[in-house]
Amino acid sequence: MNSSILEYIQPSATIDSRNARISAFAAESAGDARDSRQKAIRLYYAVRDGIRYDPYSIELTVESLKASHTLSVGRGWCVPKAILLAAGCRSLGIPARLGFADVRNHLSTARMREAMKTDVFFWHGYTAIYLDNVWVKATPAFNIELCERFRIRPLDFDGRSNAIYHPFDLNGNRHMEYLQYRGEFTDVPLDQIIETFQREYVFTPSWNSADFDHEAALETAVNL
Repeated sequence: MNSSILEYIQPSATIDSRNARISAFAAESAGDARDSRQKAIRLYYAVRDGIRYDPYSIELTVESLKASHTLSVGRGWCVPKAILLAAGCRSLGIPARLGFADVRNHLSTARMREAMKTDVFFWHGYTAIYLDNVWVKATPAFNIELCERFRIRPLDFDGRSNAIYHPFDLNGNRHMEYLQYRGEFTDVPLDQIIETFQREYVFTPSWNSADFDHEAALETAVNL
C-alpha cells in the first residue's frame, strides 16, 4: 500500500477504529465478504440503515463525534454516521477518510427550517473509501425508512461509483443541491466546523430535545 495512504487506516481522535465495539461491528457487518469492496458495501448498509439519522443530535465535541459513541446511541447526523463508516473501514484495513460539502437540503421539516433560518447545511459529511486505487464517495446519512417516508430514492453504494445524493426525489421535486466541496480529511476539522456553525446557525436549548422522526411522520402524513 502506498505510504501516503497508510494514515487513512490508522485510528484518530473521532475515528476510533481500534475500539473493541467498532472492531466487532465491522467484522459482523462484513460477514463472509472476501474482498475490500464487498466489505465496504456491507459496512455502508449497516451504517446507513442500522443507525437512525437524527439532525437534532448535533454536538460538536470529540467525544460525541466518536464512532464508538454513535454506535452506542444508535443515531446520529450525517457527520457522525460518516465517521462510523470510516472507522469500520479502517478497522478492516480499508483506507477511509472524511469528506465534506455544503448542500442545500430539501429533506427537512418545517420546524427544522424555522430553527435554522436556512435550508443550507454546511459541512455535510460523507465517507471517502479507497477501493482498487480509487477514492469513492459514500454517503450513509439517510436510513431506508426515512427515504421511504419522504419519497426520496435510497442512496445505494456499489463500491465503484460515488454515492452522493440525487438532485430530485421520486416525485420530481428538488431534493439536494451540492453547493461546494470543502475537501477530504484524515479526521474531523472540528474547529472549522464550529466556526462555521457559530456564524451561520442559532441552536436553541430545545434543539437537542426535538424528535425528528416524530416531526417527519406528522409532516409526511399531511402531505400524502
